[in-house]
Amino acid sequence: MIVVTSKYLVPKGYTGITLFPFVLVRSRELAANAVLINHERIHIRQQAELLVIPFYIWYGIEYVIRYLRYKNGKKAYRNISFEREAYANEQNPDYTNQRKLWGFFKYL
Repeated sequence: MIVVTSKYLVPKGYTGITLFPFVLVRSRELAANAVLINHERIHIRQQAELLVIPFYIWYGIEYVIRYLRYKNGKKAYRNISFEREAYANEQNPDYTNQRKLWGFFKYL
């Protein structure tokens, strides 16, 4: 995992984004935020186990399905299985060590 700080590479409204193997964050303060970095570390694991490109395809398809269901972009984003797993476990610094393969399935 390589952490890169850039307010220009992170989409507006987000504090960080993971593009395997990079974690992009808006500021140095955010790069030092253990909870945020752990959240993004979970995404790194998800992307690696799905071989990166299929992760992005799945993420996009799931976003569209959730958007059609909720009619709200933020609610759709928060209910993507990958995000649900990351938000539910971002406070646990040992989660990526304890996590079972394909752990996001239980958040579908």
